[in-house]
Amino acid sequence: MSDREDKDFEDNEELEVEDYRAKDDVMLKTHEEINRDLCGEIEKMDVGYVKLKLVTTHDMIADSKGLIHGGFIFGAADYAAMAAVNERNVVLVASNCQFLSPVKFGDIVNFTAKVRHKEGRKRNVRVTGNVLDIKVFDGEFKTVVTDRHVLKLKLTEDEGEEEYHQHHEHD
Repeated sequence: MSDREDKDFEDNEELEVEDYRAKDDVMLKTHEEINRDLCGEIEKMDVGYVKLKLVTTHDMIADSKGLIHGGFIFGAADYAAMAAVNERNVVLVASNCQFLSPVKFGDIVNFTAKVRHKEGRKRNVRVTGNVLDIKVFDGEFKTVVTDRHVLKLKLTEDEGEEEYHQHHEHD
């Protein structure tokens, strides 16, 4: 190998390591146990950004015409928002959304979620959903990142940390 080829090889090797590190930085840290059949599958993930695909199923049908219940559309949009924030303890506190067009059985809804505003623990996420080129969902999700899991937050000061650690020593 010439010196030039050797240099190119070294540069490529470093690039691959950087690519690998970048992928590690955006591994999913939240909602790992979610039902992906009902809430969608993440197709692309970057810092503050997610693309998610929801394939509508028979279990989502609301009526004899094959209308998909809006709760499943919202659930997938919510999951996309949580994944875009991608903090271990992120919770939804409010949303403002519009269902712009009906979704029917067999449709594939492609969601895009982007963190638009970050202030302290608060994150605002814009989520849009499309079936082909038709926008079916548009929403703003207000989230908060907490120190501990929402079900483990201390409600009073005298609840001890020790009790938490005793129950989770095997995690």
